[in-house]
Amino acid sequence: MHTAYHPGSRAVQERVGVRDLADHVGRSITPGIRPVAAAFLEAQPMLVLGTADAQGRVGAGLLTGAPGFVRATGPRTVSVAAALPEGVPDGAPVGTLALDPRTRRRMRLNGTARRSARGFTIEAEQVFSNCPKYLQRREWYGSEPAAPGAPAERHGETLTPDQIRRIRAADTFFLATSAPDGLDAGHRGGNPGFVRVDAPGELSWPDYPGNAMFLTLGNLEADGRAGLLFLDWETGLTLALSGRAHTEYGPDGRVTRFRIERTTENPSGSPLRWSPPEYSPSNPPTL
Repeated sequence: MHTAYHPGSRAVQERVGVRDLADHVGRSITPGIRPVAAAFLEAQPMLVLGTADAQGRVGAGLLTGAPGFVRATGPRTVSVAAALPEGVPDGAPVGTLALDPRTRRRMRLNGTARRSARGFTIEAEQVFSNCPKYLQRREWYGSEPAAPGAPAERHGETLTPDQIRRIRAADTFFLATSAPDGLDAGHRGGNPGFVRVDAPGELSWPDYPGNAMFLTLGNLEADGRAGLLFLDWETGLTLALSGRAHTEYGPDGRVTRFRIERTTENPSGSPLRWSPPEYSPSNPPTL
């Protein structure tokens, strides 16, 4: 069984002075899928997936389906009725995040993926829930499949003016990171404007207080590769960014800075349609 923390997370916990609290919270990380976690997974129409491709680029993607497309098939096994991204080999580490905007609940499940007749399976190594902080509440309106002749994916190395506007208006994004013991997929949320576009190829955002685990920042401390996913909740457009990130520590708090290496915009990235947000009461004001 993997330990809860690797040296990168330990280094950040020590720097911030929360190692004892992290040890306490880390007891919630288990390799097993409890019945309440299995029921939560089976009720979700989407799953965020963190992977690394053959070139080593870390990316965050979105998988969707009718509730039940993700389900626990054993105490440590999950079956997903969707395809693994192209270039991800069998036996590769993956990180997943199941998030329900309707209830502001989320759980992370990290492990090893293998293709199957249904899609792929994940052998779980770390399973745990996160608090509802910074999650915006949304209602699920239903699904709208892509129309015939929908625009294809667009790739680039820097952001377009329209993509910059979308990011500056975002209240949520998903973040995949890598470390020696596997991959992880997490969530970042705040009021619109909490993500700054410092240049067409550079983003930054504040690191708000969380659960003291510092899994994401610990991964960035150890590795630096990262993938971001922005979702237009009302139209289904997705914007995936791959690159490298690091965290700066200052008297006014922590700031993560991300340098873009590749962009992928998909106008039909998600068939799901969600309501406008009810912002989390935990969101700090944006400056």
